[in-house]
Amino acid sequence: MGKPSRAHKELCTPMSISTSAFAPRRRKVRVLATLGPASRSPEMIRKLFLAGADAFRVNMSHGAHEDHAQSIAAIRQLEKELNRPTTILADLQGPKLRVGTFADGSVTLHTGDAFRLDRDSTPGDATRVSLPHREIFEALEPGARLLVDDGKLVLRVQTASLDLIETTVEVGGVISNRKGVNVPDVVVPLPALTDKDRKDLAFALEQNVDWIALSFVQRPDDVAEARRLIGGKAALLSKIEKPAAIDRLDEIIELSDGVMVARGDLGVELPPEQVPPIQKRIVETSRRLGRPVVVATQMLESMITSPSPTRAEVSDVANAIYDGADAIMLSAESAAGSWPEEAVAMMDRIAISVESDPNYRARIHFTQMRPDATTADALAAAAAEIVETVSAATIICFTTSGSTARRIARERPSAPLLVLTPDIRTARRTGLLWGAHAVHTRDVENFEEMVAKSKRMALRTRVAGAGEAAVLMAGVPFGTPGSTNVLHVVRLTGDELKGYQNEE
Repeated sequence: MGKPSRAHKELCTPMSISTSAFAPRRRKVRVLATLGPASRSPEMIRKLFLAGADAFRVNMSHGAHEDHAQSIAAIRQLEKELNRPTTILADLQGPKLRVGTFADGSVTLHTGDAFRLDRDSTPGDATRVSLPHREIFEALEPGARLLVDDGKLVLRVQTASLDLIETTVEVGGVISNRKGVNVPDVVVPLPALTDKDRKDLAFALEQNVDWIALSFVQRPDDVAEARRLIGGKAALLSKIEKPAAIDRLDEIIELSDGVMVARGDLGVELPPEQVPPIQKRIVETSRRLGRPVVVATQMLESMITSPSPTRAEVSDVANAIYDGADAIMLSAESAAGSWPEEAVAMMDRIAISVESDPNYRARIHFTQMRPDATTADALAAAAAEIVETVSAATIICFTTSGSTARRIARERPSAPLLVLTPDIRTARRTGLLWGAHAVHTRDVENFEEMVAKSKRMALRTRVAGAGEAAVLMAGVPFGTPGSTNVLHVVRLTGDELKGYQNEE
């Protein structure tokens, strides 16, 4: 066999742990920040992390692979310097539907006008334009809507054939070259992954990103295809932004490792008043099925240009936290705005304020999560109860795959969750998991070693102190994924670190 690759060494060598590193956040909800022109420099990435970003989103819709590679390298360098596993999510663009071009660059359509979409590539005018997507022609039926430019224009289909779509303009306005088209009323038989997505996916996996976000999911088959291509090299997050996905929500979430409420396109394809209840339904279903859920898009939109958000935006972010979302996301606010660091810091402050509310615990448990009929789920539910009964300072779990951590986080315990894992990939993926703080460390071989290491790590990370109790969860035999069967309560003395200056 040849020498191990750098990537192999990175994935197999535990990080060293210092007593000054690894202090958990003061909040349990995670903050996901999108990187872009305003924030991709190593200096700004560091500032965003220190301001409160737990994970970073790389948007494959914009920027070259070279730019993304530099951002990813900067995150990994910061991770090494701070001895803290850090999460990277690569967000695939997905199939974008767009009209063709116009002879004069744009035209104005008036309500009541007839307007034709065809497959002729000739530049359009006020009566017609090309639509270079055969799949739409095959799927449309009379009465369906076409939403152009994020819904600013609405076209109602009168007749449709394989080469021609005749519409009536219901909401007029200016339409210009290559504006996007949404088709909310039918399932368009588009592949979930375009040629560009496949190239971007291969690049992201080569870069060892932790999560892949799949855009415009319509059906479970879309998720299954993406999982096949990812091949277990990253976790899969399905973005719910199509009405068709709502109809098969449970199936899609079951096949996914996580879910995003992508309110941008969801709010285009649905009446805006329907988005809030659907957001709550997605969050509730994800929690019930034990999958981390991210609420995203336009959360602090005004902070693209302003150093402070509107009161309505603050309430929007707070409501997502009260609903029990695992993570809240910044898009253009951190990627292209004038105040990226301030936007992250604002998210952090809102979350701390909400979680300090005496009514917060009752609100996130308004919807009861019933454990599945498995030993691991029963122990996770019991751990959350024991924390309350004995006033434990933390729950500590040993995990290889991360499934134990997900089960505990699903219960939304009152104490922080310390995740100890020998797999750096698992440690990094927990960055989107509610209340979890991961440490990459060597595995243990027996029960006594588990107890001793748990106590030391609790003290090093400062999740618990002398005299406080901790609840431990693990699986015996150790190192066997899916074997969670141990629940144990310990009390720290404060002397556990004697003789241990550093630990891997």
